[in-house]
Amino acid sequence: MKILPRSAFGQTVLLIGFLLLINQVVSYLSVAIYVIKPNLEQINQLLAKQVKVVFIDGGNSKFNPQLAEAFHKETGIGVYREQDALMLGLAEASYYPYLSMQMSELLEGEAEVRISQGDEYLFWIRPPQAPSLWVKIPLHGLDEASFYPLIFYLVLIGVLSVAGGWLFIRQLNRPLKALQKAAIDVGKGQFPEPLKEQGSTEVTAVTRAFNHMSKGIKQLEADRSLLMAGISHDLRTPLTRIRLASEMMSEDEDYLKDGIEKDIDDMNAIIDQFIDYIRHDMMDKTQPIDFNQMIKDVVELESVEDRNIHLQLGPQVEIPMVYAAMKRVLANLIQNAYKYSSNDIEISSGINQETNRAYFNVADNGPGISDSEIERLFQPFTQGDTARGTEGSGLGLAIIKRIVDGHGGKVTLKNRNSGGLVATVELPLS
Repeated sequence: MKILPRSAFGQTVLLIGFLLLINQVVSYLSVAIYVIKPNLEQINQLLAKQVKVVFIDGGNSKFNPQLAEAFHKETGIGVYREQDALMLGLAEASYYPYLSMQMSELLEGEAEVRISQGDEYLFWIRPPQAPSLWVKIPLHGLDEASFYPLIFYLVLIGVLSVAGGWLFIRQLNRPLKALQKAAIDVGKGQFPEPLKEQGSTEVTAVTRAFNHMSKGIKQLEADRSLLMAGISHDLRTPLTRIRLASEMMSEDEDYLKDGIEKDIDDMNAIIDQFIDYIRHDMMDKTQPIDFNQMIKDVVELESVEDRNIHLQLGPQVEIPMVYAAMKRVLANLIQNAYKYSSNDIEISSGINQETNRAYFNVADNGPGISDSEIERLFQPFTQGDTARGTEGSGLGLAIIKRIVDGHGGKVTLKNRNSGGLVATVELPLS
């Protein structure tokens, strides 16, 4: 599991947040060292002077209640025995080591400082002059909660900065997301409308270059389709003349006539494959289709009398696809199974929950093919080895792969342990 984000968006937001965190920590420490600490030291010095005034008689530790009461009435500073101090709030007071150490230096002896906050903000000091007594000094205008606005300010600035950076990067990445989606569409054989040129100058330049490239690829595809369609059309004219000429041959030349007609049929089939290959099915609109129903429709059309097709369909599911194009994929696979085997054909479908894809398999019982040749078969004009025969133009699997890739899916071939070949087509559920 990767903790750090891999996208530029996530990395930028993380970097901004990290730098702001460092800035906030440094700011807080700076305020604590250069503002809060000097103020506390100054307060401690004033308190030490007050304690010295209380014990100005040279450190007499004898407790005089009347004198303590009069001193408290005039100055607000109280001197109490430890038992009385504990009842008055000393037990709830917090010990401060740093202030205690500084007070010990100022009073030239071991002292202890505690602070409590209730209705009043109280400093409790145990002086070295009278370790059995506690001096209570109330301070007005000093509130422990007064430091919270600083913390709130630092947190608020951090949150607003990260949120602002997130919005800025999100706005910056929006044209890149559109560019990514358009690039995926072009890779599938679809040509979206030119993207709106927006964002920074660099992103605008990339978008403009992409629009120019997409337009060029679309024009190149159209020119290729026109060229191949023209060649295929022009080839049919002489083939038609040859067929007519063969019909006029005498009965003594029937053996030649049969060979010529067979060659003409093969050439027409090859031309049809050329047209299928250049046909741009993915230009049609994708729509949700019942996966199993599509399989049933193709099987019904491709069924023949002397061959059986065994269906084993999985759960019913609708997935986005170009219906005509996907029917062509399954039909081609069934025709290949007919061509390269003489036994029954098995077709199954299902859903792979791990990959979030639906799939169908077309399995035959033919001789199979060498594992080293399988990947090469998906290239145009590539035929199988001698075990599977060498007839045709070698475009069938290339057509299948082109359509499946256009759907964002995957097609694979694999030899069966029991003999034969199984073709698997996987399509994303969404």
